[in-house]
Amino acid sequence: MIENALSNYESPSCVLLEASSLSEEAERWYAVSVRPRHEKFVARHLEGRGLNYFLPVYRSVRCWKDRRKELDMSLFPGYVFVNLNLRDRLGVLQAPGVVRFVLFQGQPAQIPDSEIRALESSLAAGRELQPHPYLQAGARVRVKRGPLLGAEGIMIHRKQRFRLVLSVDLIKRSVMVEVDEGDVEAI
Repeated sequence: MIENALSNYESPSCVLLEASSLSEEAERWYAVSVRPRHEKFVARHLEGRGLNYFLPVYRSVRCWKDRRKELDMSLFPGYVFVNLNLRDRLGVLQAPGVVRFVLFQGQPAQIPDSEIRALESSLAAGRELQPHPYLQAGARVRVKRGPLLGAEGIMIHRKQRFRLVLSVDLIKRSVMVEVDEGDVEAI
């Protein structure tokens, strides 16, 4: 009877150990900082090593004096995303052009799978993605095109839309106007 109680008691702890070891071995997405304009080079090297990576690119037309050329440019210059177990990070760090993992509180920062999946599915659906300065609610912005060209205000997000709060400081009053996120730039 005591043996049965001990065997029942030991069983859950073994399951917990196995579950915790599985979570430690799970592959996660991480951002790797790379030398300027080395994103494709690092991606080819990671592919050669059999490591899972993601390098989102967009098409851009570049003009020179004598020609125009359409190029695949990195959507996030200076970064390549890798999906791996942290035990295998040495293989990434040894790749030529890799600077370091992006850290948060001294540890490689995990990127939510949902964010990578959203990028992958947008690219797979043929959506045209373009880089855009990171804007968050509360950021000071300037309108760069449209009827409000040159106006400055604070960007807010309300009811699934982006709005610009314009203030008249002299009379301490503000108005809110809906704007397209692509029409503003961070100040």
